[in-house]
Amino acid sequence: MNKNTLSFSILFLVLIAFFSCRRDDYYEGNDINITFSEDTLRFDTVFTTIGSATRFIKIFNPKDQPILVDVTLKNNSNSFFRINADGIKGPVVKNIEINSKDSIYVFVEVTVDPDQPLSISPFILSDEIEVTANGKIFVAYLEAWGQNANYIPSTDGKGKGALLSCNLGERTWSDPKPYVIYGILYIDSCTLILPAGTKIYVHGGIVRDTNTIYNDGLIVFLENGKLDARGTYDNPVVIQGDRLEEEYRDVKSQWVGMLFWQQSKGNKLSHTTIKNSIIGIRADSLASVSLYGCQIFNTGGPAIIGRHASIYGENCLMYDNSTYGMQLTYGGNYSFNYCTVGNYEGQNEAVILTDFYCSDPLCSEGIQINRLNASFTNCIFAGADKDEIGLAQASDNDNDFKYTFTNCAVRVDELLDAKNNPDFFEHCIDCINLKTNDKLFLKFRENDYRLDTMSVVLGKAKVLSSVTLDILGKMRKSMPDMGCYEF
Repeated sequence: MNKNTLSFSILFLVLIAFFSCRRDDYYEGNDINITFSEDTLRFDTVFTTIGSATRFIKIFNPKDQPILVDVTLKNNSNSFFRINADGIKGPVVKNIEINSKDSIYVFVEVTVDPDQPLSISPFILSDEIEVTANGKIFVAYLEAWGQNANYIPSTDGKGKGALLSCNLGERTWSDPKPYVIYGILYIDSCTLILPAGTKIYVHGGIVRDTNTIYNDGLIVFLENGKLDARGTYDNPVVIQGDRLEEEYRDVKSQWVGMLFWQQSKGNKLSHTTIKNSIIGIRADSLASVSLYGCQIFNTGGPAIIGRHASIYGENCLMYDNSTYGMQLTYGGNYSFNYCTVGNYEGQNEAVILTDFYCSDPLCSEGIQINRLNASFTNCIFAGADKDEIGLAQASDNDNDFKYTFTNCAVRVDELLDAKNNPDFFEHCIDCINLKTNDKLFLKFRENDYRLDTMSVVLGKAKVLSSVTLDILGKMRKSMPDMGCYEF
């Protein structure tokens, strides 16, 4: 037998052996529906030192025939997690056989160094295990805790609600470690006090349940819940998303926002920064909120939503909000002094006022009307649109739609048309109608809303004896400037 014949014979025998071992009864239908022992595999340990933890998840084959699956760690080499599927090391394991009515184990390990900066090791670590069977992908979620923090309400709060209550007393979050809100936190029968320097990070993200898909990460103050945030000029309270990596710095809508629900009264936020949310704050149906020296920016929606509420704002700054700066609807009582709204994104107004509410987008089911009383003094409403003031009145009685602007810088054009509000400047006393080439802010394109040396609002504000300082604690002059910053 020559060499060629011998080589061919060996290859033939190998192929026979291979195909004789290969099964031909795998289930290949696209109606496969594999399941997991857990939808989400959580590592409950909050690490205080460098450490590792290992847990497992089972993958079940419900069919009467064996199946072949691929198991993949979604983030692959960039993950904090490692997997071993049916004894084979990941992050990608292909063609694993699961016998009929049987299961396999996937072991998952995570290693955490909580002393790394948050830009490297976030508060909440997450990844996904993707299992592919017959062209369909099934997902199990992984979660672990990358930093030593106060997780509120718990480390399994995703998509869940929890209640913080203290029998109508007070609860102070004074731990030097940051607080991480995970899920939806309701505060009722309790005043939550946030001392100067408190850091709150809210974990958002998409939640899917059997009926809906919604955004997670919400703080709600119910009727007997109240917030007392005590930030200072140089040590503010900060409430933001929990992703602090550089690539997330300007990402909007990372969490939902703060909701002051019906009749939640006496809420006060001093020198509080709210950012990276869908909305900043929303006050609903007779709720009352006071804001002093607050900054609300980088939101996917309005900085402030008032709906039949009472809101007072002083020395506040709102900018980089994707729709309105302030959306004050369905009437209510609103008063803002020395506030700045920079609305240079999109075509919505910096502030819009309405006295009505529709239950559907086209108002086909009729409207509900509520009295509006709004006043703005020494404020700046600037932006890229021709009109940065929006007015929509449904009531036939002008006494039910009261608004005044005093010593404010506004930008209006089409608002003055005969069919709109040609008498606007009868309600805007000693105001400046901003032109495109007017000097105003120092570097608004870099989100620096301090006043330019040639700003048209310098010395144009009305003296308010009750407001003697600006947002930075600087003394207001005898001839003060409009907006939150004194030049």
